[in-house]
Amino acid sequence: MQAVAIQKLRRGALAVAGALIAAAVAGWLVWPSGGPTLAPVPPGLSSTLELGMASGPGGATAMRETAPFAYRYQYLAGSVTDGWMSWEPNGEFVSSYIRESRAAGMTPVFSYYVLQQSVTGEGSEQAKVERGLKDPVLMARYLDGLALFFERAAASGGPLVLHLEPDLWGFAHQAANSDDAGHVAVAMPGATGQPGTLAGLAREIVAMRDRAAPNVLLAYSLSNWGTGHDFTYGHFTDAEVRVFAESEAAFYRSMGARFDLFFGEFSDRDAGYKQVVDGDHGASWWDETDFRQHAAFIGTFGRATGLRAMLWQIPFGNTLMAAMDNTRGHYQDNRVEWLLGAGSEAHLRAYTEAGVIALLFGRGADGATDARDAQRDGITNTRTTDASAIPSYSADDDGGYFRARAAAYYGAAALRVP
Repeated sequence: MQAVAIQKLRRGALAVAGALIAAAVAGWLVWPSGGPTLAPVPPGLSSTLELGMASGPGGATAMRETAPFAYRYQYLAGSVTDGWMSWEPNGEFVSSYIRESRAAGMTPVFSYYVLQQSVTGEGSEQAKVERGLKDPVLMARYLDGLALFFERAAASGGPLVLHLEPDLWGFAHQAANSDDAGHVAVAMPGATGQPGTLAGLAREIVAMRDRAAPNVLLAYSLSNWGTGHDFTYGHFTDAEVRVFAESEAAFYRSMGARFDLFFGEFSDRDAGYKQVVDGDHGASWWDETDFRQHAAFIGTFGRATGLRAMLWQIPFGNTLMAAMDNTRGHYQDNRVEWLLGAGSEAHLRAYTEAGVIALLFGRGADGATDARDAQRDGITNTRTTDASAIPSYSADDDGGYFRARAAAYYGAAALRVP
């Protein structure tokens, strides 16, 4: 996913309502008796909290040698004219990836990231998305591409996950200037019979899936910044975070299209990357409050929409290994430690109680930390000034920490979800 600039509040409809703030209490994370319950786990998916990671073609065997991962994910990217459909003839890439995943005992997950990359010309990411949605030729080709995906997926049999257009829904929410997806214009082909809005697009995609590939689980992408506030960077009150989640849920419901689950995000790059490369002065480092509020954001949205969650593109960085010196490929972060490190069981339970059923780890850009030797620099132990740093376990850019912790998680038996 592309880097997203810190978003500023720019629409009055999302100003934090005084009445909601006044009504909020410190314990708002706990739903009262009789409140919304967790949705069922989607059919075909595990009832334990599973792990997965980004994995390109040919990478399934290495994953299985590390731990019994349940999921592996792959971007389907590029434009509607020369993107993933041309990676192998007639979209065969999808079929190949599914076969490799199933042979290794894993459910394949695809992140479909095509719309923005199909728009030519200058402009911000949001401007490109809005321009693309209004282009009738592009939208017709876009739906043709999805039809090819569904054709390939249906032929494979078995459940798989299509994570649909990260960033699109956040940009569209801002463009709507409200919580109503019907305010976002889309050049829908007349043959679909759908209204020319984002709601019409969402309904058509669900209808296409229902007709052609019911084995595909459609995942909505929940944005951390679609409301105009980005708590990836900022610090907010519990009451404000709840308002953001409820606004996101209202926008999703306004489409009248039923997805099967949703994807939540942490950050597409390590906190050390954002500090050193992007110059955010450490704003993207999370503490206990940030993690607690993130789980609350996920849980509030999930209960309000009746969807379970997968968290994806979780950065690989850590602060423990001697390889982690905040240089290219070796940027620090604390998400893996929080989720899989010492004392992490309580953290995982907070997320499962919020409706999370899977944690998918991966980097969102070249140069960010990876759990393989992406930098081709072998075993590195360059943090020589830190006597507490742990010598690298392997040549993986993160010093081998993620793979070690993933194996330990499964070795201790995966956590059952509520």
